[in-house]
Amino acid sequence: MQRPELEVVDCDVLVVGGGMAGCGASYETAYWAKQHGLRAVVVEKAAMERSGAVAMGLSAINCYMGMKWGENKPEDFVRYVRNDLMGISREDLVYDIARHVDASVHMFEDWGLPFFKTADGRYVREGRWQVMIHGESYKPIVAEAAKAAIGEDNIYQRVFVCHLLKDKNDPNRVAGAIGFSTRDPKIYVFKARAVVCACGGATNVWRPHAVGEGLGRIWYSVFNTGSVYKLMINAGAEMTSMEHRLVQTRFKDGYGPVGMWFLLFKSVIKNAFGERYDETRDDELKNWLPYGGKIPVPTPLRNHQMLLDIKAGRGPHYMRTDEALQRMYAGQTVEKIRQIESEAWEDFLDMTMSQALLWASHNIDPAETPSEVYLTEPYLMGSHATGCGAWVSGPEDVAPKEYQWGYNRMTTVDGLFAAGDGVGASGHKFSSGSFTEGRLAGKSAVAYVVDQAAAPQVEQDEIESVAARIWRPIEHFEKHRSASTREDLNPHYLLPKMGLLRLQKIMDEYVGGPGAYYMINGPLLTCRASRRTSESSARATSTTCSGAGNCGTAPFPPSATSSMSSSGKRRAGPATTTTPTIPSSTTRTGKCSSTRAAIRRPANGRCRRSPSSRCATERTRAEGTAQCWNPNIARSTGRSSSSAAASPGFRRPSRRRRPATRSPSSSATPISAAGWRNSTSTSRNCALRPAGLRSTSSGSRRTRASAS
Repeated sequence: MQRPELEVVDCDVLVVGGGMAGCGASYETAYWAKQHGLRAVVVEKAAMERSGAVAMGLSAINCYMGMKWGENKPEDFVRYVRNDLMGISREDLVYDIARHVDASVHMFEDWGLPFFKTADGRYVREGRWQVMIHGESYKPIVAEAAKAAIGEDNIYQRVFVCHLLKDKNDPNRVAGAIGFSTRDPKIYVFKARAVVCACGGATNVWRPHAVGEGLGRIWYSVFNTGSVYKLMINAGAEMTSMEHRLVQTRFKDGYGPVGMWFLLFKSVIKNAFGERYDETRDDELKNWLPYGGKIPVPTPLRNHQMLLDIKAGRGPHYMRTDEALQRMYAGQTVEKIRQIESEAWEDFLDMTMSQALLWASHNIDPAETPSEVYLTEPYLMGSHATGCGAWVSGPEDVAPKEYQWGYNRMTTVDGLFAAGDGVGASGHKFSSGSFTEGRLAGKSAVAYVVDQAAAPQVEQDEIESVAARIWRPIEHFEKHRSASTREDLNPHYLLPKMGLLRLQKIMDEYVGGPGAYYMINGPLLTCRASRRTSESSARATSTTCSGAGNCGTAPFPPSATSSMSSSGKRRAGPATTTTPTIPSSTTRTGKCSSTRAAIRRPANGRCRRSPSSRCATERTRAEGTAQCWNPNIARSTGRSSSSAAASPGFRRPSRRRRPATRSPSSSATPISAAGWRNSTSTSRNCALRPAGLRSTSSGSRRTRASAS
């Protein structure tokens, strides 16, 4: 058979992935690279115009502060994320996104993205953080700007990157990537001095509700293969919160989103008996204080209430679209009613056409007939309402010393940066926040390259070895395909679909899938259930996490506290670490029911994530402040905006490389509200380009030309 051609591409900064985070990284990297005579390249496995989770479109931008009109401040968003993720967040990273995201959204409008506007020119709000758009062409508009910035000669599409390359002289430094064409027998070797990993998260890991003829019908992008996690784990990057799964309530079978129906149309979900589970199971929230007492109720707890209702046999559950629309129609003119109908249908036509097609094919009028909703299968999506991803360096003016080692968004591997789904403990970024984080990572990657005197070196033997591994399945298939009369039934291999179905079965049954009501325990996760026969072991691992959705940390036996090692394997933690008591839904005591786990650094300076033995009720904070009450993250900024002047150039940051320091403790000084507001440094690792971005404080609308 034909051997693949090997093509080598030399560049300074390589952006892997062309989704929203990749477009942001490409756009910003190109600008700063040109200032220093560097070459930036982006590689995408599909076509940038329709790649990533936003490929089909969106009906709203879900992360926008509105600082231009005084609607929200970054510290407000930090409080919101802290509450919705029940404490599992890196607040320095969340704040960094919040203070820059508005400028990115304004750029989308400048590029031609149509927004719903009020009479006074403001964006129409769907919710506190959401603004409504006509977003069918959202991704093509953003991709066009990114491609124009980086240049056609620096864009490689239909190339699937599957391995990162390392420096032969420094095993902890990235040296590029290698991938294969999805169209031709060709393997690409990208040699780079820095890599921004902006690929997508993971879907289709758990068995979806739709199987057989409906296989592939899921809510999130079916093309998110988990590349961002695989690449970084194999490269040796430390990961965090990888057990933090994403589950959302969605319209059943069509997987239409429910956000607009909740936030704009004020619809509610009722079970088969006409009951609102959020009312009948309100007392359950008392078992999850302090988060159970917050408004809005965190996503994991809302899902948990619905799951309890399902297990009690009160389903199916319906989104009462009929009641909501009839309530909105009351007293309205015919023209206004038509407008409301149009917005209801456009919500799906812009982003989930399958739901609109389902309604049309069944002749369903949402104003007359309610639609069934259900909980999705779990996903791993670091940019959504979850926290899985790489442990990265934070912005130097906000991050604690333990969380900053010189370059914003750099992983624990030198020269390897992450953005979007790839950054852990930094949820609720969505499309606009992922684009913004890509920009932050891209600028930092250029700063890193400028600081490095010598380029990394790659062994030719390593390149040939990886290329052989990439091509081996094809050779194996060609060699053995004639061993049977049917290619899909062969004693020598499994086809990809077979492997996928087996993986989904295992994950569904043993790793908290819908078939197990999202429930997990220690023996299941450690795959030692058959060997745990002693009564003491059974008692040590009997606690069960029964919350669906963003269910925090699964309990592990005290003798084998688990964390994610650089090899991606589970490793034993210190025997002195205690396991949190997370009672099941039938044995809750109302005490110590936190799902959060401490994010800490051990004595060796490497990031690890382990369960915390402290109750959520022990970690209280003053209500109504922006105090960073999380003792594992809190610190004083010690810097104001006046201490860091804006500069288009670079200055060398302090190189705090994974220091062997104590784990952050509750003795650290919290960040006050004033501290957050003063954290607006425009140093190279925090601020984006000085031209082309509006000021987040004044809302001025400068362009690159006018600023220069």
